[in-house]
Amino acid sequence: MTDEAKVTAALASFLAETTYEDLPTEAVDAAKLCFLDWLGSAVGGSRSEPVQVLLQLAPAFGDGEGSTLIPEMWPAPSLFAALVNAAASHVLEMDDLDRGSIYHPAAAVIPAALALAESQRASGPLFLTAIVLGYEASIRIGEAVNPSHYRYWHTTGTVGTFGAAAACAVLLGLDSSRIVHALGSAGTQAAGLWQFLADGAMSKQLHPAKAAFNGLLSALIAEKGFTAATSILEGDKGFCKATAAEYDLGKITSGLSRAMTGYKICGVSFKKHASCRHTHSAIDAMLELVEQHGLKPEAIKSIEVRIYSQALDLLGGVEANTPYVAKFSLPYCLAVAAIYGNAGPDRFSEECLQDKAVLSLMQQVTMVVDTSLDSLYPQLWPAVVKITTMDGRVLERRVDHPKGDPEKPLSRDELCQKFRELTSPVLPSERRERYVQQALSLEHQASMDSFL
Repeated sequence: MTDEAKVTAALASFLAETTYEDLPTEAVDAAKLCFLDWLGSAVGGSRSEPVQVLLQLAPAFGDGEGSTLIPEMWPAPSLFAALVNAAASHVLEMDDLDRGSIYHPAAAVIPAALALAESQRASGPLFLTAIVLGYEASIRIGEAVNPSHYRYWHTTGTVGTFGAAAACAVLLGLDSSRIVHALGSAGTQAAGLWQFLADGAMSKQLHPAKAAFNGLLSALIAEKGFTAATSILEGDKGFCKATAAEYDLGKITSGLSRAMTGYKICGVSFKKHASCRHTHSAIDAMLELVEQHGLKPEAIKSIEVRIYSQALDLLGGVEANTPYVAKFSLPYCLAVAAIYGNAGPDRFSEECLQDKAVLSLMQQVTMVVDTSLDSLYPQLWPAVVKITTMDGRVLERRVDHPKGDPEKPLSRDELCQKFRELTSPVLPSERRERYVQQALSLEHQASMDSFL
C-alpha cells in the first residue's frame, strides 16, 4: 500500500508515466463514448440561459483564439472555452455520472481537456489518454471522500477541479513534480455548495464551469513554475480532511499502476432521463409499473417512494417552481413519467410545469427514507415505488440499477441516438453525423484543433 504521506505524489507519478499504449482497449472505447455523450449534452445545453449569461463575459476574456465555443464555433481563449462549454454540458442534466464518487466527471474533465487539446493541437490518442486519466484521478478522489463529502459539497465542482487539472497536465506532458503542483493549485480552488437548490439558482452550472476553468489554469501555471501545496490530498489542512467527515486515502492509490486494467471510466453510468440521477431508479420503477399494468394517471390514488437517506436529504425540500429545479423534484419527475411516458428534456418546461394533470399527480407522491437501502449507497442508488390504485390494488417495483448503469447499459447505438436527439434542435443532420463518426474514431484524429 502506498504511504499515506505520499498520496498526492503517487497519483502525480501515475499521471506522468501512463501513456496511450498502456491503456486497455476498453478504457479507450469508454472514453470515446464519454466524449460523444458529453458533446451531445454540451450542444443541447448551449443555448440555455446560464450559458447565454456567461457568453456576455467574452469581451473580458479578449479576442484570443485557439479553442472553440460550442456550437457556434466561435474562436475563444482556452480558459473561456472551458468555462462556457462546461456549463453548457451540465445544464440539461444528461451528462454522465460515476456512482461510487457521486460525481459527473465529463462536465469538468472533458471541456478543460478539449479546450487545451485544441490550442495545443494534440492528437486524438493523447486527448483520449487525458480523458481516461482525468476520470481516473478524480473518481478515485471522489471515492475517497464520499459519501460524507456530498452532504455539503457538489462533487462535480470540487473533485472535478482535480480531474480537469490531471487531464490538462497529461496534455501538457508535465513531469510528476509539476503535476503535484497542478493538483495542489486545483485543490485549493475546489468548491461547489448545495445551497443553490433553495433558490433555484444557476450555481450548478457554475460548478463544472469553474472546475474546468480552475483545473486548466492549475495545469497551465504549474507548467510555468507556479508552486502549490505538495500534499493537497493527504495534508492535515488538505482537501480530504477539510471537506469530508470520513475519508479513505487508500482509495486514491489502491491498485494504481500503469499495468492495471480496471480503469474507472469503464464503470461510469450514462443518463436516459434529464433529471438528477437520484431520481432515476424511481422513474424507471414508475415507467415499468405503468407499462406492465397499463396504468392511466387517473387510476392512481397514491404513490409512495422509498429511497436512501442521502437522496432524500438532497431532494426532500425541493419545490418544482422552475423547469430546472423540477429536475430535482422527485414528485414532478414521477408525475411526468406517468403522464408522458418519459422524463426527457422536453418534459422540463414551463408548459409541463403548469400541466394540471402533472400538478395533481404530484400531490399524491410521498417520499420516505428506507434505511435498509442506506448501506447499499453509493455503490447502488436504489428506490422502491409503491402505487395504490383507485380500485384498491397495491403495485410495487424496486429498481437498483436504472437504465444507463453498467449493469443495465445504454448501448453504443442508444448513446448515438441520444446524441442525435439532444443536438437535433441545434445542429443540422450532416454535422451531427460527422461528429458521431469522428468521436467514435478519435484514435485516428491527427489533431484536435480540426475536430469541431
